[in-house]
Amino acid sequence: MKLNWYLPVLLSAGLLACSQSVANSTAASKTAANAAPAAADHKPGFEQYVAGLKKEATERGYPAALVKQVFANLQHYKSAVVADKKQPEFVETLDTYLPKRISKQRITLARKFYKEHQTELASIGKKYGVQPRFIMALWALESSFGKVMGNYSVPSALATLAYDGRREAFFRKEFFLALDILAAGHVSLPEMKGSWAGAMGQSQFMPSAFMAYAQDGDGDGHINIWQSRMDAWASMANYLKTEGWDQSLTWGRQVRLPAEFDLGLVIPKGSKDRAQWLQWWAQSERSLAEWQALGVRTTAGGALPKRDIRAALVMPDDEHGRVYLAYSNYQTLMHWNRSYYFVTSVGYLADLIISED
Repeated sequence: MKLNWYLPVLLSAGLLACSQSVANSTAASKTAANAAPAAADHKPGFEQYVAGLKKEATERGYPAALVKQVFANLQHYKSAVVADKKQPEFVETLDTYLPKRISKQRITLARKFYKEHQTELASIGKKYGVQPRFIMALWALESSFGKVMGNYSVPSALATLAYDGRREAFFRKEFFLALDILAAGHVSLPEMKGSWAGAMGQSQFMPSAFMAYAQDGDGDGHINIWQSRMDAWASMANYLKTEGWDQSLTWGRQVRLPAEFDLGLVIPKGSKDRAQWLQWWAQSERSLAEWQALGVRTTAGGALPKRDIRAALVMPDDEHGRVYLAYSNYQTLMHWNRSYYFVTSVGYLADLIISED
């Protein structure tokens, strides 16, 4: 799971007139200094906030034993708040991102596990209509084949971020959905570990995604995306299927543009939400025949496939970077994580899993 929740801060010059006196500046500074602690004092402590969560949990009718266990173990994770607010230290490009995400070791392991678990993967792929290589790619990239799931207590991480307040409504809702999962007996509290943001298990689902898509892949009557890879694989496949995956298609293809190409046909970057991104997608989408007529070619310079497929044009690094024709499955992967880099890494790894090179 990748979170892109930051906005640029614009600073303007000339905030103080040259004629402003030193005395006025000093007075203003003192006023601001005195006001800041007073404002901070109005925010309740974490313990007081948790008491409110506990009261609500009781009112919602959660079992008393569960409420007692969860709230006796809640803790504030300062590191989660730091991670949530941390700004990127440098600008990534696909040329720097892909080698880190798709290392030679990861490719080797993905191919190895793909062959070893072919029977189980094929069964899940057939049931949900998703090519097994994409299930394997997501498993590899989200949790490093189920080995890296995070060590944060999910209820504590969610309570921490709800208390922090930047997205209180979102994380508060996720907190109570986590209690729903515990109440249903799918996982024990000590096992309910995840990322600093509350993404859980081998599929790195938020509690809301668990409730919407999680599946009992091994048929034991529980959905344990932490311990059962079959549950995790089935859940990931069900996510893709539910959000419109088409197993007759791949994810997209890298292409070459002609000189003087109209870049207005490319999906813009910086969408505020998925709805806006889908609107931009609709404006870019054309048939492969139409893209062929506009001069778009394969990376080798050849003609595009003569198939009745519609695609939109994506340029993650603008006109100086790679260019892709994205198929409808690209939309589905962007629902999973609205990041061009993430989707590209999934697609590339899925392709490499079945390549002979």
